Amino acid sequence: MKKNIALVTGGFSGEAVISYKSATTIDRNLDRERFNVYKIDINPKGWFYEPAAGQKTEIDKNDFSLQIEGQKIKFDAVFIGMHGTPGEDGKLQGYFDTLKIPYTSCDAATSALTFNKRFTVAVAAASGISVANSEVLIKHNFQSPDEVARKLKFPVFVKPNNGGSSIGMSKVNKLSDEFGSAIEKAFKEDDQVLIEEFIEGREFTVGVFKTKGNIIVLPITEVISKKDFFDYEAKYEGASSEVTPAKIDEVVAHKIRDAAKKIYQVFNCRGVVRIDFIYSEKAKQPYMLEINSIPGQSELSIVPQQVQVMGWSLKEFYTKLVEEVLDI
Repeated sequence: MKKNIALVTGGFSGEAVISYKSATTIDRNLDRERFNVYKIDINPKGWFYEPAAGQKTEIDKNDFSLQIEGQKIKFDAVFIGMHGTPGEDGKLQGYFDTLKIPYTSCDAATSALTFNKRFTVAVAAASGISVANSEVLIKHNFQSPDEVARKLKFPVFVKPNNGGSSIGMSKVNKLSDEFGSAIEKAFKEDDQVLIEEFIEGREFTVGVFKTKGNIIVLPITEVISKKDFFDYEAKYEGASSEVTPAKIDEVVAHKIRDAAKKIYQVFNCRGVVRIDFIYSEKAKQPYMLEINSIPGQSELSIVPQQVQVMGWSLKEFYTKLVEEVLDI
């Protein structure tokens, strides 16, 4: 018998536009011979199922079910294709946990932790994972830009502490009015801002997932931004190039894969995550930048590129993710 899968998308943040792009790819590639797929849009106006042809139906939040033509539809699992809150920060995961509905992402605790960049790097550093020096600012309760600057070496990245789509991110090369402006820009997206020292090196990113108890590291991608850094435009609007598989020595690739596996284990990740690194030739090691607990799945996204290079179809890949949570 086919399993009922809810593909959840949308969200309450500016990242919703990315969620819809990811959900389109996921929806197109979920195996309809094995799964009945219902795309659920969660947005500020409500939680709705809207078929390609038919009337929009509201979800019953008491048990996350649907009523369609007098029939009650309950879900065997949820495929989370939502970036930003509430799908990437642990809120939906906690809701599904209370209903005992399995889902294809990290659990509520890990999702909340990795959504907060400062907490992520603190836990990573405590676990022996190399990270950049950083400071976090709290809105309405932070030191002056000059005081913060004295604790760090320029250049620095200024970015919202929560979220994963590089919205509100800036690179500042020296202490100037630009530094204060970058902080203000980031505060428009979040009540917390992370200031992080720049590490010179090549940027790599890699998808990691678990299947049948084995942690699998996808082919490594090198990200080469046409801009000064990998911001929203570079990430989602074509202002970067990605080379998959990355053209690197096996010694470097081995270090990145080992770091990725360790991070996946330390943070108790589930489903597919994407981990970003800077590899420093000077230090001869990768530095973790951040963990994306629900990486993009749009046509421009990196994980689908890596899956293809590995020799799998997205249908095979998504089937593995669903099978893992259904334990089949």
